[in-house]
Amino acid sequence: MLQPKKFKYRKQQKGKMKGLAQRGHELAFGSFGIKTLQMKWITARQIEAARQAITRYMKREGQIWIRIFPDKPVSKKPAEVRMGKGKGAVELYVAPITPGRILFEVEGVPYEVAKEALRLGAQKLPVTTKFIVRRDYAEIKSE
Repeated sequence: MLQPKKFKYRKQQKGKMKGLAQRGHELAFGSFGIKTLQMKWITARQIEAARQAITRYMKREGQIWIRIFPDKPVSKKPAEVRMGKGKGAVELYVAPITPGRILFEVEGVPYEVAKEALRLGAQKLPVTTKFIVRRDYAEIKSE
C-alpha cells in the first residue's frame, strides 16, 4: 500500500478542496489515461485496488503510471470514545483529488485493451472518470 516514507508532521488538518486541477491534468507518460470529473479523497487501498484491476486485465503487458500519491494522513478516534483528549491516531492516507486530475496512464497495449483495463480500474474508485487518449496517438495496424 502507498504511504509516505517520512513526513514533517504526523497529523494534518482536513483542509478545503476547491477549483480544478492546476497540475497533473495532461497526459505526461502514456498514450491513454483516466481523468477524474469529481472532487474527492481517494484512499491508498482504492488506488491499489484499481492498480491491480488494470494490471490483471493487461496481463502484465505494457506499462502503467500512477499519477497520484496518498500523502495526506487522516486520523480517527476509536469507537465509543468521549470527546476531547486530543486528535486520534492516523488511520489511513488519502490523495485529495480535484476535477481534471489524471489518475492512471497506460502505454504499450492496443486501444481496446487500454480502454477496458482503465474502465475496470475506474470501477474501483469513488469518483466518476473519463477515458482520454493522447492527442497525437495513431493506432499502428500490424497485419
